[in-house]
Amino acid sequence: MSHAEDHEGTRRDFLYYATGGAGAVAVGAAVWPLVNQMNPSADVQALASVRVDVSGIEEGTQLTAKWLGKPVFIRRRTAEEIEAARGVDVSTLPDPFARNANIPDGSPAIDANRALEETGEWLVQMGVCTHLGCVPLGEAGDFGGWFCPCHGSHYDTAGRIRKGPAPENLPVPPAVFDGTELVLG
Repeated sequence: MSHAEDHEGTRRDFLYYATGGAGAVAVGAAVWPLVNQMNPSADVQALASVRVDVSGIEEGTQLTAKWLGKPVFIRRRTAEEIEAARGVDVSTLPDPFARNANIPDGSPAIDANRALEETGEWLVQMGVCTHLGCVPLGEAGDFGGWFCPCHGSHYDTAGRIRKGPAPENLPVPPAVFDGTELVLG
């Protein structure tokens, strides 16, 4: 092999690598917008985490916030409401599972697994009936919790379904306290 042929092989290799590299950059530039368009939009990302000041909520009242386009009930329960919720035999419930994003799936629907903290004072749950997506009324129904007037679902003071067509308890979203603010999401 002559020196000229050896030189040509090196030049040819360089051209292959340069062409391949340019092709990879061109494919990446063409594919990136297609992949990026699948990311959530700015308005959805802004709603992914919501901070709610709960310092003004008095015992026995609730505030309805909006998270991911859905209502969230934030209730500061009374001692009587907590006692009523803790006195329920979970085995008698239509849905015996906690439905809490903060604990493992399959956990029992005892009040401690649905309340936000150990005292049980704060209950945070999605405000959407699990039957057909209506918004239940607070402090109503046969069990003093929530009542969905659309089809007659009754929830107790822990947001558990007790009577009616709803198949599941009101779900508990991911939520934590940060001082006097509640962070949803």
